[in-house]
Amino acid sequence: MAGPLSSLKVLDFSALLPGPFGTMVLADLGADVLRIESPTRPDMVRMLPPMDEGVSAVHGYLNRSKRSVAVDLKKPEGVEVIKRLVKDYDIVVEQFRPGVMARLGVGYEDLKAINPGLIYCSITGYGQDGPYASRAGHDMNYLSIAGMTGYNGRRSSGPAPMAFQVADVAGGSCHAVMGILAAVIHRQHTGEGQQVDISMTDAAFSMHALTAPPALVGGEDPELERTQLNGGSFYDCYETSDGRWFSVAGLEPQFFMQFCTAIGRPDLAGKGLAMAPDVVAEVKAGISAAMKEKTFAEWQQVFAEIDSCTEPVLTFSEACEHPQIRARQMVVDVPLADGKTQKQVASPFKFSLTPPSYRFTGGQLGAHTTEVLSEQGFSGDELEALRKARAVV
Repeated sequence: MAGPLSSLKVLDFSALLPGPFGTMVLADLGADVLRIESPTRPDMVRMLPPMDEGVSAVHGYLNRSKRSVAVDLKKPEGVEVIKRLVKDYDIVVEQFRPGVMARLGVGYEDLKAINPGLIYCSITGYGQDGPYASRAGHDMNYLSIAGMTGYNGRRSSGPAPMAFQVADVAGGSCHAVMGILAAVIHRQHTGEGQQVDISMTDAAFSMHALTAPPALVGGEDPELERTQLNGGSFYDCYETSDGRWFSVAGLEPQFFMQFCTAIGRPDLAGKGLAMAPDVVAEVKAGISAAMKEKTFAEWQQVFAEIDSCTEPVLTFSEACEHPQIRARQMVVDVPLADGKTQKQVASPFKFSLTPPSYRFTGGQLGAHTTEVLSEQGFSGDELEALRKARAVV
């Protein structure tokens, strides 16, 4: 059965992580996503190890179910290819600095003139305007500017990098998908296309869900290990006797009481909501000492029996084998070009009628150029001329 987004066609000019992860979400849900890649400046993700059947496993994951056309946008003939393609597409996703696509002749205004209903999503670090619009950056920079890095870490060692790309994925990818789908609904009602401007810094800034209100209204700036969820309470990770860790998160009194009883420290239960630094230090010291009395495996048995919001800190490999992850089928086998399969993380979306599909892994550069352009009406002679001009591969 076709996915819920099977009516949508996407031209994807993005590279690296934010755009490709977002368009993978669209492809998993049935959208026809066509990657437009440069034949002279390959996506760095293609080079990331490990390689599986000659293709980067990371590239294979981020670009599954997407076809690939290699087009040189610095060639006039390449730009004309895009202008012919865009007539038949609903959405463009691009991740260049502001103004780059316009200079190439495929900016929003250029393509809107050809397809007025086009939804044109631009993902950048800082947005399409403002003093930082053209400034280079990476995930940690966006989180730093957005005020997130400032209270992530330990007071003893200072701010720390996040373990995964919060601004890129939660900020860029997920907000791009939300923005695109909102624009699709608007177009369904009005017929109007529009540009969607996604700033990863803006998106990260918007995710201060619990810390922004106290800061904006009460002037309480969040600090390292001073909020309930960043180490300023017992809500934290604790080491076992064999050097493994457990996450302890039972903020509600009924959960914390169960936890304290399980570790043999019911006397701590009444202090769970304390935020005074000296009381928090006392509670955390008590928990730390108790947790070091048993091994990781022993604590797993203890906490499997009670509902106290206490769970083991797993490695990725262990997470893949966790019964909940397995029950939800969050690791899938995706077909490779040679008929073999590659293990990948599945889509988290569960639909009763239109489940996600995984047609194939991301493949070789320009693997579908002939197929796609032929479908769009390019003749054999035109294809030969484009290849002679090195406009396509």
